[in-house]
Amino acid sequence: MNIYVSNLSDDTTNDSLEELFEEYGIVTGVKVMVDRMTGYPKGCGFVEMPNDIHGQRAIDNLHDTEFEGNKISVSVARPKTEQNNRGYGNRGGYNGGHNSGYNGGYNQRRY
Repeated sequence: MNIYVSNLSDDTTNDSLEELFEEYGIVTGVKVMVDRMTGYPKGCGFVEMPNDIHGQRAIDNLHDTEFEGNKISVSVARPKTEQNNRGYGNRGGYNGGHNSGYNGGYNQRRY
């Protein structure tokens, strides 16, 4: 089971998050997310537990509890979806991008 954890403290590490979840069963993977550009924590992460029963028990017991000074939110992670144009929809690029000036554009100003 892939578990999503949000509202993590800036001090939370992969090791500390793994320790928290190991109380409920075997943990096979942990990833605290960080911004690629700045290296600062994003305040969320993922925990992988192979046993769904243990994973659900961890969710039930840890959701809305305090961890390292923050009240965390814990839930089943949603599957990653395919994103077009890096999540910006049809607003970027050459085919009608926002103020692109090429092929009409979206919200394009005419002077």
